[in-house]
Amino acid sequence: MEKRNAKKFAYLGAGAGLGLFTLFGLLYGFLLAGVMGLQLTGMIFGPGEFGILARIIVSLGILFGVLLAALACVTGTATLGYLVGLVIDAIKETRTGSLKIHNAAANK
Repeated sequence: MEKRNAKKFAYLGAGAGLGLFTLFGLLYGFLLAGVMGLQLTGMIFGPGEFGILARIIVSLGILFGVLLAALACVTGTATLGYLVGLVIDAIKETRTGSLKIHNAAANK
């Protein structure tokens, strides 16, 4: 069983995931991870502390949030596209397989 459509649809899904990430994931990744980083620095250093270490923690939190949002968007849609391609490949194989069996029976 060839998986041509599965591969094509996986790439299509990954591209759609990148589009969804730029529209939705990037903003929410920055926002939620930035707030979490600020809360973490507030718990560690106390409120109102804006030293270099606090800024590094907030920056790493934002970076982690954006990368996690990108991973979720791209991986999820690529997996969904791959599964759709597998279903299409299975349907095509079933149709061509049943036609070959039908033709073989007609030739007897």
